[in-house]
Amino acid sequence: MMAGHGDRSSSVGGPARHIPVLLSEVLEKLSPRVGETILDGTFGAGGYSAAVLERGANLIALDRDPDVASTAQAFAERYGERFRFVAGTFGHLDEYVADPLDGIVLDIGVSSMQLDQAERGFSFQQDGPLDMRMAQEGQSAADVVNGADAKELTRIFGLLGEEKQAARLARMIERRRAERPFLRTSDLASAIADLMPRRQGERIHPATRAFQGLRIFVNDELGELVSALEAAERALKPGGRLVVVTFHSLEDRIVKRFLQNRSETKAVSRHMPVADGPESTFERMGGAVSASEEEAGANPRARSARLRAARRTGAPSRPVEDRKMLGLPDVHAPRLTGDRR
Repeated sequence: MMAGHGDRSSSVGGPARHIPVLLSEVLEKLSPRVGETILDGTFGAGGYSAAVLERGANLIALDRDPDVASTAQAFAERYGERFRFVAGTFGHLDEYVADPLDGIVLDIGVSSMQLDQAERGFSFQQDGPLDMRMAQEGQSAADVVNGADAKELTRIFGLLGEEKQAARLARMIERRRAERPFLRTSDLASAIADLMPRRQGERIHPATRAFQGLRIFVNDELGELVSALEAAERALKPGGRLVVVTFHSLEDRIVKRFLQNRSETKAVSRHMPVADGPESTFERMGGAVSASEEEAGANPRARSARLRAARRTGAPSRPVEDRKMLGLPDVHAPRLTGDRR
């Protein structure tokens, strides 16, 4: 879960540092009302959360990043009992609510706040430790880069980063780390740029896709997204709205296919009034929505954003039987040769 967001920001607790992407479109689809309960599964700097609370709805905010604690505290002081924060992953969002929800909003992937902190190691734009862990626990990007074999790195870069030269890149890393491990973002980015110099007219940095693949893998972003969609189906009441904002094709494909699968029943025979298959659990609320030219011009991180929304029906929830059908790449945790942190 992309090059990054212009994320969920707010003036609560201090001056806004970021711009929430597609905010008006999110509010239009989410349609929060006084007395309703909305869950923001990706709290971040609180941009969506603040807008929902200002509409009079109650809000439950989730985030696995410990760094959002101070922002959450400021929200609690301002909004009182209408705001509740939970430190957790959105893949388990239904476990944090006692009653069915009126709406859920998810802003997928890394936030601008995380990208802008060099010490978090998400970006090659600034030098920092090769980390990338949203929850600040578990294996880091350095562990993966220095411990996974070339075949496993190729799958991470190729399937999750959509890097065409994934195999060549993986072999380079395997050779170089034998001399000294990769510990800093600038070191890895420079090595990739030396191997694959930017061509004339090429806009993105040569390390962009590799860093994307590593980040998605380290945080299991796509697996968490599928789990979140399943959890949202379980948590929403009939008529509840699900709004998901994604920032690259892998995420958007998963959301699109999930909503297609959930909103289409099997063919109905002319002679039998009963559908051959499970009932639709969602009704799609239009197609994908992109940022306007004005927003994309003012906030470059909005250029790749896609919003999809759906309304929950009264049909029983059901698990996803085949995650590959949704476009989830088959990439498993590599067998690391040792902890290189």
